[in-house]
Amino acid sequence: MKKCYGLMLACSMLWLPYCLLAQTSPSLSGTVQDKSKKPVTAATVNLLKAVDTTLVKVVLTADDGSFRFDNSKAGTYRISITAIGFAPYISEVITVAEGKLQHLLTVELLAADAGQLNAVTVTGRKPFVERKIDRTVINVDALISNAGTNALEVLDKAPGLLVDQDGNVSMNGKSGVVIFIDDKPTYLNGADLASYLRSLPSGTLESIEIMTNPPAKYDAAGNAGVINIKTKKLKQKGFNGNLSPGYMQGVYPKSFNSLNLNFRNNAFNYFANAGYNYSENFSDLLIQRHYVNDDGSPHSLFSQNSWIKRKNRSGSLRLGVDYTIDKFNAIGLVLNGNTNKGRSIINNKSYLYNAAGALDSLITADNMDERNSSRGSAGLYYRRKYKQTGRELGIDLDYVYNESGAAQLYKNASYRADNTLKGKDDLTGRLPSYINIYSFKADYAHPLANGIKTEAGIKGSLIETNNLAEYYVTIENVTNPDYDKTNHFTYRENINAAYLNFSKEWKRFSMQVGLRGENTIMRGHQLGNAVKPDSAFKRDYINLFPTLYLSYKLDSASNNQLVFSYGKRIQRPNFGNLNPFVSPLDKFTYYVGNPFLQPTIAHKVELSHIYKNKITTTLNYEYYDGDINETIELQGYQYYSRPANVGKSQFLTLSVNASMEPAPWVTINWYGLAQYARFKAKLYTTNLDTSGMNYITNFNSQFRLGKGWSAELLGLYRADLLTTQFVLGDFWTLSGGIQKKILNGKGSIKLTIQDMFYTRLNYGIINNLQNAKGNYRNQGDTRVLGINFTYNFGKTFETRRRSNSSAEQETQRI
Repeated sequence: MKKCYGLMLACSMLWLPYCLLAQTSPSLSGTVQDKSKKPVTAATVNLLKAVDTTLVKVVLTADDGSFRFDNSKAGTYRISITAIGFAPYISEVITVAEGKLQHLLTVELLAADAGQLNAVTVTGRKPFVERKIDRTVINVDALISNAGTNALEVLDKAPGLLVDQDGNVSMNGKSGVVIFIDDKPTYLNGADLASYLRSLPSGTLESIEIMTNPPAKYDAAGNAGVINIKTKKLKQKGFNGNLSPGYMQGVYPKSFNSLNLNFRNNAFNYFANAGYNYSENFSDLLIQRHYVNDDGSPHSLFSQNSWIKRKNRSGSLRLGVDYTIDKFNAIGLVLNGNTNKGRSIINNKSYLYNAAGALDSLITADNMDERNSSRGSAGLYYRRKYKQTGRELGIDLDYVYNESGAAQLYKNASYRADNTLKGKDDLTGRLPSYINIYSFKADYAHPLANGIKTEAGIKGSLIETNNLAEYYVTIENVTNPDYDKTNHFTYRENINAAYLNFSKEWKRFSMQVGLRGENTIMRGHQLGNAVKPDSAFKRDYINLFPTLYLSYKLDSASNNQLVFSYGKRIQRPNFGNLNPFVSPLDKFTYYVGNPFLQPTIAHKVELSHIYKNKITTTLNYEYYDGDINETIELQGYQYYSRPANVGKSQFLTLSVNASMEPAPWVTINWYGLAQYARFKAKLYTTNLDTSGMNYITNFNSQFRLGKGWSAELLGLYRADLLTTQFVLGDFWTLSGGIQKKILNGKGSIKLTIQDMFYTRLNYGIINNLQNAKGNYRNQGDTRVLGINFTYNFGKTFETRRRSNSSAEQETQRI
């Protein structure tokens, strides 16, 4: 009954935006023709606010030269019209009243050489969310609170995305997200990926593309979906750029700074993005494990408190050049580099209590973890356009090198209940890792008769990894190798793929169908040591991944549109997850790899209704076979976390993404999700069969206050979230910011505050443990006040985007 009430409440909330927007509004319409009274087709008609020429909406003229703006708000407007071969047109002020259908006089365009009208400057404010048939686009600069932050924090504010305390990104409550940077895979995973995303200042980012079900052109990896982060690139002639320094203060200081430069001269275009970040933060982590006997009576209690202080410095640099050979051919080179240095100091106290609740023993630990990483990549591309419109060829060659290392020191001391020393031991570790990735991709598009468009492509990638872990234990000043944890793991993976895609558009109906085939060849080798023998595994498999998209406009004005999609996807194990040896986090907590992991296969079906491109309602069903998830096993007081194919999981999700303007100076973007989740698996000695409801909602409100002032308010609420063995506790958070334009609009100053009421507390419980129950609580440095200055110099810039590279997702899995 509680589930029924929950679903009824969720459905009521999700229907609310329709009620707010379902009001009758006036319309504007007219006709565009040339001097000989012939209609001008495909002319661009811009609806502008009369007061400041802010862009409201854009339409194209039909075959008869007509155009129409439906559901316009009452007010004063101008209309500007541009068309190839004609001089631009700007209308006088037009007053629109409620309840009236406004017909414009027929507009007659003059030929381009017949004289030019006075120029008009059109300033368009980018919306926070843009919706396309196969993806949702988030414009980073549209949120004031994104200023002075990093890529990971930007992702945490996007609709449907969540970032946990460890930096892991989930989409609609599910893990398994693949992240690209400028259509290139990050080739990183876990802590390394989180560190890399933190090293990218928000000032270097243009947009975030969220794809829950990508087409066949994209790699099939990423069962939860694909996130593509687009960086800024300028394309005006001459020299221009953008500078954005920022400082933030929580309990500890943080600074995120970026610089974007561009120089274009005839056929050459040079660009550079640079960033430098410094941050300090903390975690106050409490873990408790309650042990019981077979009859359910108390056995013992383990309680651990860790205070973790982190410092991190990172720098990033991106350099590139484009050369336009002629109007049909272009080549380019892009170089990327990133360095990251982090240090964590962990003060740890672990208490063991007996069944009566009396203290049995105490273990203290002073731990240190230093991690350094550097990565570099080089991408070379060639693009050719043919005389036939829509016919294109693209070729990409990419190389990525990643080197990382960690130095660990764990100093443990054990005490009896009377505080007398039982013993001391030190554990030291050195963990270097080297990765090389080579990738090639070619894509070809060719239009056929009757408006059919075909796309085909091939891709090949080779990944080589070399991971070494050397551990030594010191007891009573005697040091020996720890062969249980020391290991050397090498891995080689080759993926070859090909795809074919067809698409066609009719007046109201459009269709896209594709098929992708991928052949995967894996080789893993665990080198032995003095007490452990060699081991190796080999796997070869072929998968086919069909995709289907159908779109239908329910009315001629495209106010209501239905979109259906189906896709099959795969989630391959991360490289490190296949390494079977033990990696300690502290004396009682260990991470263990699993060489027997198989890829997860996912099937996804979506049906969406789009209302005036303002409200998107989506019903989504996902089925995962062999879902890879973290599993927890207790052996005595030792806690082992390892990935496993836990079995089968299903998700049924209803979500709404809405944009509303209740007043001319207010824009509200709202996202809500209600999800039913079920997991079935065999975990060690127990069977898991659990289900429940998940709820997530967030909003951002933007306020245009006039005279260069603007503000915003953001909120997020997540109810208890069920995922395999874990139930993540609920939380809410509220953030905001205010901005003032200065220096004639070329600069701005932004003040922001994140988690202003300090309510983002991470806690949860762990289920299905043998004779035990577990829970945790983790408080971090989440309430942060920031100031950011942004200055644009040179000509006003706009984004130029490069096509997909050959490296699509492999580094994501390191």
